[in-house]
Amino acid sequence: MQEATGAMGEENTELGTSGRRLREWIHGRPHRLTAQNQGKASRSVRLCLSSGPDNDMDLGALQNNVNTTLDNLYQGSLEQERARSLPNGNAFPLSERGDKADVLAGSDMKRSQPLLIHMNRKLKEEEPRASSLPSIPNPFPELCSPSNSPILSSPTAGQGPQREGGSHVVKVFSEDGTCRSVEVTAGATARHVCEMLVQKTHALHDDSWSLVELHQHLALERCLEDHESVVEVQSTWPVGGDCKFFFRKNFAKYELFKSSPSLFPEVMVSSCLDANKGMSHSELIQNFLNSGSCPEIQGFLHLKEAGRKVWKRFYFSLRRSGLYYSTKGTSKDPRHLQYFADLNESNIYYITQGKKYYGTPTEYSFCIKPYKVRSGTKGLKLFCSEEEQSRTCWMAAFRLFKYGVQLYRNYQQSQSRHSQLAWIGTTPLRSVSDNTLVAMDFSGCTGRVIENPNEALTAALEEAQAWRKKTSHRYSLPTPCQSSPLSTAIHRTQPWFHGRISREDSQRLIIQQGLVDGVFLVRDSQRNPKGFVLSLCHLQKVKHYLILPSEEEGRLYFTMDDGQTRFTDLIQLVEFHQINRGILPCKLRHYCTCVAL
Repeated sequence: MQEATGAMGEENTELGTSGRRLREWIHGRPHRLTAQNQGKASRSVRLCLSSGPDNDMDLGALQNNVNTTLDNLYQGSLEQERARSLPNGNAFPLSERGDKADVLAGSDMKRSQPLLIHMNRKLKEEEPRASSLPSIPNPFPELCSPSNSPILSSPTAGQGPQREGGSHVVKVFSEDGTCRSVEVTAGATARHVCEMLVQKTHALHDDSWSLVELHQHLALERCLEDHESVVEVQSTWPVGGDCKFFFRKNFAKYELFKSSPSLFPEVMVSSCLDANKGMSHSELIQNFLNSGSCPEIQGFLHLKEAGRKVWKRFYFSLRRSGLYYSTKGTSKDPRHLQYFADLNESNIYYITQGKKYYGTPTEYSFCIKPYKVRSGTKGLKLFCSEEEQSRTCWMAAFRLFKYGVQLYRNYQQSQSRHSQLAWIGTTPLRSVSDNTLVAMDFSGCTGRVIENPNEALTAALEEAQAWRKKTSHRYSLPTPCQSSPLSTAIHRTQPWFHGRISREDSQRLIIQQGLVDGVFLVRDSQRNPKGFVLSLCHLQKVKHYLILPSEEEGRLYFTMDDGQTRFTDLIQLVEFHQINRGILPCKLRHYCTCVAL
């Protein structure tokens, strides 16, 4: 019994020591508990200690009981903190509750200000990631929104300027109905897109390829300048409209800088300034590039009244400051001049079907479309001239006044690019040993020496073409009779042959690709089933020449002058008239072509 009593006394001594340590620990950390909670904790511990001798409880159970009591007290302190929240009901952040209990327990604590939390805010690590990712190109541009837009739209589209580094998918069409989607950057120019399409289609690279903006619902089209941004132009299109980009040639794009005498007629260039009197086209352009002074273009135009189908004739003057019309005949007095259109805030378009859509008096119509007009005909300024020469002059002057020197820089860049390609691909026509020879002409009864260098070069080219034909026939296996079917079909592989298209379609195609002297195409004749037609542009008018087959000594020939000049096939006929004018008003210079995208 004494040993048992001694053991029990030692156990009580250990419990007393543990109780003192717990009390010291509790009283030594007043910042964890309030005074009231400390009292509760001490009473709980004393109860546990007092019950130690009577109850059979080990030290582990006592510690668990104390821990449970402390946890309950801590939860109670948290509830009191919530009760002492801010007046507007916003509690302190959870991160501050555990780490700043010292401040909560102190009497001099300072309340934090309410924190406004945005519901739609993004995580900080997500923002740079979302802004750095490029826009995803649309792999199926034909299946996009009802607007048929070739650019894949994003939720933030239209809310701000387009990113320079983003990529966009632009859909480009060809004359034959084919299309191709190309991925470009936001700053890609029309020249850059044309070069991409030339490389992808393996077309012949020259400075005439252009990107054309077409508004089908308005029958308007214009050729984009080489420096214009394709994505910016497309961003101005209306949602749901049928606007498109076409890839085609435009031989008249830089005819402004090629000394065309018919581009600026003297009757349309103002003679109010003595400095402009008697100036040629090249002098006018050079004067503009050197001093920046623009010639004033003037003349009569038919103007469609807004909201009515009535066309009235006014006298217009195009200046650097804008377009004006006279309210009193041809007077250019400042009192009679009325400001009509701003050049810098508008674009000029050809009207392709003026009589059908707008009831124009003639087919030589054009339109000034302000930037703010996105859809519909309201706000369009419709004009109509008496002839094609007048319309071409107005549109060329509009481009010159609006873009100025930038237009000439585009022309210089295209010329330098074209000269580099020509220098790489050209081969000399004559060798050094040919310098000892004399050019002869054997077309007449007797031969003669050709002294004119230009005539000698022309004769050399003609002779080279003739020898090429002779050599091909000499080494060919078929007989002349058997080779005639080949000569009747070999032209169908040429880019200038367009098959069975109508007279109207051929004229439309030539007009679209530029009314420049020498633009031509060859097509099947609709009246003569065995004949062909050569459609040629001269002086901004399209003329048509019939090509008929003729047979002599079992061989088939083609002629345009009743057999005086005969050709074995259409290829030889075209190549001959590219060197010689013959019965045509001018040489064949540029052929109309359609590239399949």
